[in-house]
Formats: sequence, C-alpha cells, structure tokens
Amino acid sequence: MKNKNSQKTMKFKIDKESSDTPQDILVKVYQALEEKGYDPINQMVGYFISGDPTYITSHQNARSLIRRLERDELLGELIKFYMKHNRHDK
Repeated sequence: MKNKNSQKTMKFKIDKESSDTPQDILVKVYQALEEKGYDPINQMVGYFISGDPTYITSHQNARSLIRRLERDELLGELIKFYMKHNRHDK
C-alpha cells in the first residue's frame, strides 16, 4: 500500500553557522582565553605562528570559532585594523 504523503517533497533545513566576522571571532577568542586565565596575546601568537589549535581554549567554543577562518585571513584583519588606527599620514 502506497502512502499518500510519499509523493510530497520534504523540506530539510540546516541552520547555517553563525556568520561571525573575523573581528567578532578575534574578540570572542580573546575573551574566552582571558576567562580561562590565559594571556590572550601569547596564546593567539602561538596559534598564528604554529597553526596548532591547542593554543586556543575550547572554552566558549573558541577553538572551533578561530578555525572557521584561515590564519592569513585573521592576520590580515589584524593588520588592517592596526594600520587604520595607527597611520601617521591621516
């Protein structure tokens, strides 16, 4: 016996991961590292140099967050921010 509903198209929706910007990710990771008592600058530098995600705590999902983007994208964001706020020819 055929089910009447088998002819209907079922919808399946996957919630997209939050669309955090690189800036959002860096701030959240920094805060998570601070909350756990780490020096956020040292830990993030260790991650950027080595690529080893264990420099980043899993607290507040920080390790997963930082791995959403490539390290060069995050470093680019840091350099853009720094240069925007520290140029001498303003």
